[in-house]
Amino acid sequence: MYAILDIETTGGQFNEEGITEIAIYKYDGHEVVDQFISLVNPEIPIQPFVVKLTGINNAMLQGAPKFFEIAKRIIEMTSDCIIVAHNATFDYRILRTEFRRLGYDFESKTICTVELAKKLIPEQASYSLGKLVRALGIPIADRHRASGDAIATLKLFKMLLEKDVEKKILQDYIKLEVEKGIAPKLLDIVSSLPAKTGVYYIHNEAGNLIYIGKSRNIKKRVNQHFTGNSTKCKKIQATVFTVTYEETGSELIALLKESEAIKVNKPILNRAQRKSIFPWALYQEVDKNGYLNLKLQKADGRKKEITSFATLQEGRNMLFRITSKFKLCQKYTGLYETQKECFQFKIKECDGACIQAIPNLEYNARVTEFITQHSFENQNMLVIDRGRTVNERSAVLIENGIYKGYTFYDLNYQITKIEILKNIIIPMQDNRDSKKIIQSHIRKSKNVKIHKF
Repeated sequence: MYAILDIETTGGQFNEEGITEIAIYKYDGHEVVDQFISLVNPEIPIQPFVVKLTGINNAMLQGAPKFFEIAKRIIEMTSDCIIVAHNATFDYRILRTEFRRLGYDFESKTICTVELAKKLIPEQASYSLGKLVRALGIPIADRHRASGDAIATLKLFKMLLEKDVEKKILQDYIKLEVEKGIAPKLLDIVSSLPAKTGVYYIHNEAGNLIYIGKSRNIKKRVNQHFTGNSTKCKKIQATVFTVTYEETGSELIALLKESEAIKVNKPILNRAQRKSIFPWALYQEVDKNGYLNLKLQKADGRKKEITSFATLQEGRNMLFRITSKFKLCQKYTGLYETQKECFQFKIKECDGACIQAIPNLEYNARVTEFITQHSFENQNMLVIDRGRTVNERSAVLIENGIYKGYTFYDLNYQITKIEILKNIIIPMQDNRDSKKIIQSHIRKSKNVKIHKF
């Protein structure tokens, strides 16, 4: 659990400042579960430059509660949480100072989104909250007020959690959970999971990842692990301490995140998935008569493939579809083996390429059209899909034929302005599996939209 915090102060001498406003949003890694926002009477004057900056003046605070009156609520909001703030050193110092005045030693683990952003979003012009969120296309209202800045910090933190592909933040959180004591029972773990699309991470008692998976129903899939009789399921049941998850909304993002996370983290129980998940590939060859033939074969890294498949049957099914759509010949796509004309020609559904009744240039143009549509070669495009909420969308970025990563967005200008798009993209590895996941999903899904630029 995280407590996203922002504090406004009176200004003044070091350790003599007083709090004028505080906002805390309790965040479980997925949604805000509680919040506390309040003006505070600091019982000392506010510096004039602070009044100008925040709009909070002395008159506004006369009827506000004093710090000791809200101290209990602050402890309730931050107990068993990691405090997250933009420039956390300042906010945490101010909070500790106020509690020290009450004779209470306030302590908490903290995460600073300034330091985190410098690591995960390098080379930004500025890491001040206002300039950083504008560069990321994150809307911010009530700048220099506690609630507005805390909400902006929360949105920034969500993005940083996404960019943390090594799951360092998550594992620190798990270690805090371990310190709190006994592991929850398997039934309790399942009951806390959503029946939604996303990626789940199974951790042992040391907080280490032992298994990563994706599902369109996280709750159902994890329950299958906890009730299964396979060797892998029994190992999971014996060593699981907790399960964390990330909702994606989009199955494509879930597939890409799962593939990347397994390669980066190498969980001990994911050994099978470290290998290529697309062992069959489609290649083009020119026959002795100059006709382009399509060959479905075992994947060979030395050869340039058009696209690839998880199973032989999936590849054959696609060949039947594209043969019909692009008016190709079943003989030249390997679906009908013959030395003469293909069966489709006999029933007048093939125009005779198989017996050279049409020129190879004309036939090859149709094959080339298919290849162009199913290849990322030199293309710039966004694959737009559903997001995690009704108002959100996801986008996968392909630039010059290279998979760059994905993002979630609420506002169109976040993806139509390339400088903002590159800032909010969660960078991912471009490899054979990621490209084939995208190609396969585009083939199968009716929901995705392709935006070329």
